[in-house]
Amino acid sequence: MTEKKAMKSQEALEFRKLEIQGVTYLTTYTRKFENRKNWTKADPKKVMSFIPGTIRQVLVKEGDVVETTDKLLVLEAMKMMNSIYPPAQGKIKSVLVKVGDRIPKGALMIEFE
Repeated sequence: MTEKKAMKSQEALEFRKLEIQGVTYLTTYTRKFENRKNWTKADPKKVMSFIPGTIRQVLVKEGDVVETTDKLLVLEAMKMMNSIYPPAQGKIKSVLVKVGDRIPKGALMIEFE
């Protein structure tokens, strides 16, 4: 690369502030970082799939009152059986999956009242 091209590419860099655990850094952002989906706090009244898979068992129905130790369903992903538990105690408003459903990551499986 010629000296002229190197200087031109350095001039095009735009440094931005990035704060991590209270420390501020000056850095450049990649296009992927700028276009990312921003993080949002999970809704405690919704149980979402954390990985794509197949529903193998549904152990609750609408109207059931569950504790945090009660198993809601079993999700098979990558030949592993994942037991899904509620984030808090509550009453089931709706069950949106059934046995055999193939669901993507981030799919709503169960809603609480």
